[in-house]
Amino acid sequence: MTKTVMAFGSFDLLHPGHVHYLNRASKLGDRLIVVVARDSSIKAMKGRPPVFGEKDRAELVGSLKSVHRAVVGNRIRKREDLYKILKRHNPSVIVFGYDQRVDIPRLKAWLLENKIKARIVRIHSSLDPKRYKSSRMRSRLAI
Repeated sequence: MTKTVMAFGSFDLLHPGHVHYLNRASKLGDRLIVVVARDSSIKAMKGRPPVFGEKDRAELVGSLKSVHRAVVGNRIRKREDLYKILKRHNPSVIVFGYDQRVDIPRLKAWLLENKIKARIVRIHSSLDPKRYKSSRMRSRLAI
């Protein structure tokens, strides 16, 4: 049985920190599916549009050797829409980066309610977050 890992992120201004995160995530299973945040979600969460559009970001992430497939996330009309993509792919492992804001207790409850047996893993980077963080790169590039 194939062990699917799902990782999530914006992946705007793809950088070595992202590659490191996805390489580590891929080692937790047989195939890695990466969910790239929608432009509208980034705008809502960060108060600004991404530098690159969702399709371009998904294409970039999907081209990485460790990524089996990159998909654009759900359109979020109501809170329940956030996790629908998990039903579609039924992952064994769900991965988040060290700085991603996630309501883990709520996600665990949703997984239990929807009979999805997935382990949740938070990946902490050994790379310097002051150097490899999209928001810092944006400011250095004056974007």
